[in-house]
Amino acid sequence: MLSRTAENLFWIARAMERAENTGRLLEVGARISLLPSIHGYRSEWDSLLQASGTAEGFDRKYDAAVARNIESYMFFDGDNPSSVVSLFNQARENARIVRTALTTQVWDALNMAFQELKQLERRPRSELELTEMTDWVTRTAALVRGSINATLLRNDGFDFLNLGYALERADATARLIDVKYYVLLPRVEFVGSGLDNYQWMTLLRALSLHRAFHWSYAGDITARKIADFLILNPQNPRSLITSIESANWALDRLAKSYGRDMDVQHHARMLLARLTATTVEDIFDEGMHDFVTRFIDDTAHLSHCVWENYLTGDVR
Repeated sequence: MLSRTAENLFWIARAMERAENTGRLLEVGARISLLPSIHGYRSEWDSLLQASGTAEGFDRKYDAAVARNIESYMFFDGDNPSSVVSLFNQARENARIVRTALTTQVWDALNMAFQELKQLERRPRSELELTEMTDWVTRTAALVRGSINATLLRNDGFDFLNLGYALERADATARLIDVKYYVLLPRVEFVGSGLDNYQWMTLLRALSLHRAFHWSYAGDITARKIADFLILNPQNPRSLITSIESANWALDRLAKSYGRDMDVQHHARMLLARLTATTVEDIFDEGMHDFVTRFIDDTAHLSHCVWENYLTGDVR
């Protein structure tokens, strides 16, 4: 496969996964904003900008980090490369370029999403509820992913799509966890309180994992249980370890297809080995924010290795 085709497939998946998780970030902020105001390190809305890496761009355009401004910037703003509109446009354009590598069902799902988003953009903002916007994103992203899984050949193109999904999901779940720690509790005695637990459950609901968590863990909700579930539990489809396992699966298939391992396979296996050897106690000893920040950096390095090894020349 040409590296140009592989790159477009890789970024279709990353854009779709990032769009879905932008919607989930907005849902987290909206739910946490319903709590009584207890001032921590950052506001619940500013935390979304910090965790998504879009704070600098937002500050250049808006004076105040209030809900309506952030919703508009993260969902509709074409100047924000991480907005839902920008990401869907990117995914659809990448799909158009590699149209012959996709089935009709996948192309139709992406094209239909593009047209529906145009209709949403034409509606007055006063008529659009945030829940309608976020529900549309998660539903549409699931439709595209389902079309890919149901209709594409299990070839190297499929592997690049899955690699993009896995790396983006790892990064997004880590950033969602970080939102919880940017909305810092004002005093240590709030740890384990109703406020702390509500924030954790808000995160689980935004990830559509509330019921799955209760299936997996009995007894009271604790920060350690939720950290274990979101980071180290391989049964959780969105956990960090599951995402890195999925990335390793796709990379191992690519190594087999092309007849050799490359640097990226080595780095991916090392990252998975470190996660497998990590305990919840290790994470809290290091500090959740520090752990998550390091993981995001490791994932970014892995993505760079994918680009260097597979996306800079012909992949044969």
